[in-house]
This record gives sequence, C-alpha cells and structure tokens, in this order.
Amino acid sequence: MRPPVSPMLRPRDADALRAELRRIATVTGLPVAFGGEVFDRTLVLTEFVGARTSGLHGLAVRPNSGLGGATVVAARPMSVSDYRRDVTITHDYDGPVLGEGILSVLAVPVVVDGDTRAVLYGAQRSPSPIADQTADFLVNSARRLSTELRIRDEVDRRLRLREAAVANATSGVAGVEQVREVHAELRRLAADSADGARLRELADRLAQALATDGPAADASLSARELDVLTQVAMGCTNAEAAQRLSLKTETVKSYLRSAATKLGTRNRHESVSRARLLRLIP
Repeated sequence: MRPPVSPMLRPRDADALRAELRRIATVTGLPVAFGGEVFDRTLVLTEFVGARTSGLHGLAVRPNSGLGGATVVAARPMSVSDYRRDVTITHDYDGPVLGEGILSVLAVPVVVDGDTRAVLYGAQRSPSPIADQTADFLVNSARRLSTELRIRDEVDRRLRLREAAVANATSGVAGVEQVREVHAELRRLAADSADGARLRELADRLAQALATDGPAADASLSARELDVLTQVAMGCTNAEAAQRLSLKTETVKSYLRSAATKLGTRNRHESVSRARLLRLIP
C-alpha cells in the first residue's frame, strides 16, 4: 500500500518516471516509451515519449487487463511480440494501442516493498521481440526508479517524525534529540538520492526549526562538510560516518579538518558545538 506523503515537500513521482522514460528512449532507440503510476492497483498512463496519438493518454488499466494490468498483478516483466495476434492477454485496450501502431511491447513493473508502484513500457511498431539488451536496460531503469521511490518514502516517514518532533521540541531534550536524529538521517539519505540538493535544503530548514532568535549566521561549510559534521554530532565515529555516507574514512577526516578550519575550532566536539551555535545543525 502506498504510504502517506508530504505533498508540499515530496517531488512529483511522475517527474522521476518521465526522466527514466526519456533515458530509455535515448539510450535504446525504442520508438515509443511510456508508463504511469499505479493507484489502488489501477495503472494510469500519463507519461509518453515518441507517441503519435493521444489515445493512450490518461488510460486507466485495470488489474489483469491487457499487458499492463497483468504486469501490475504479477509484479514481473511481461512482453508480447505481436500484440494484435497475442492470445495470452486480454484485448480490452486494442483501440488506443493499435491506433498508436504498437505491435511489440515490453512492460516492466516498478516494485517497492512488494507493491507495483508504476509500470515502464518499451514498444515497437513492428512485430518483432524486444532485444535482450534493450529489455535489460528497461529492467535496470525500473530498479533505479524503485530505489528512488523507496528513498522518497523513507524521507516522507522521517519528515512525519520531524513534524511530531518539532511540535514537541519545547517539551524537553527528548524532542530536540528526535529532531537531530531526523536531521542526520535526511543528510544521510541525500548522499544516495537524485534529489540530494533538495533533501539537504530540507535538512537546513530543519536545523533552524528549534531556533527563535533570528536568522542563522552565515558560514561557508560545504554540503559534504555538513553531512559529516551531522553524523559526528549524533555520536558516530569516523568509520561509522564514512559507512553511512558511502565515503572513505580518510575522506571523512579530511572534511572534519576542513570544517574545523572554517569554524575556527580545535577538535570535532568544538566543531559540533560551534555549528549548533551558528544553527547549521540542530
């Protein structure tokens, strides 16, 4: 089941879907690439590259109906090499599919935690199987999108925790520590996400959420220096911070030294204290 999201903060999943379809069309040379998100097990086709008609736009594909509906339910790639004559699928959508001239189709599900969240299609206007190399690229595209959606879901979960933490922050240290944990996790997720810059922006806003004494002071710490300092502030060793941020331990040490120089501090503990004073981290 799709988790609740923060509509004001979460980027549109359809934008990530569209980006993958454009990449598929560019790299594979497929004449048509299209897809859509799944809502309550119904696939809604919204994104198209190379389409000549509008017949498929907005089409709602029911579970087990057509190639896409079967893919949603099976949660695995499915294909037909001659759509018009294929007897393994229902033909509920022959009008718009054949109107687009599509004959050979591969449908690949984007699966997150066991649920089909979207479907990517690659199609040809000739009755010949999709090449193995092309099929592999579509499968990898679906995996990339699955990872991105999983990260976004986790960010939404963390932001909901943040909302609860900020609401209770004035009640004591426990609330402050919750905010700090969410802030650290946001910066860690930023290291692995295509929306890293946006996640860091949210983390910076969170760092100021507890303050009531005016705007934060200017500082010239880089995003990576703040990432490392945030993990250290949560008690991580250099090795632990390196693992969480997918960095080498020596790289973490280098960022800490650079941050200390900019902050005018002598060690990691002073750096954390100074960064908190400047409201760079909560």
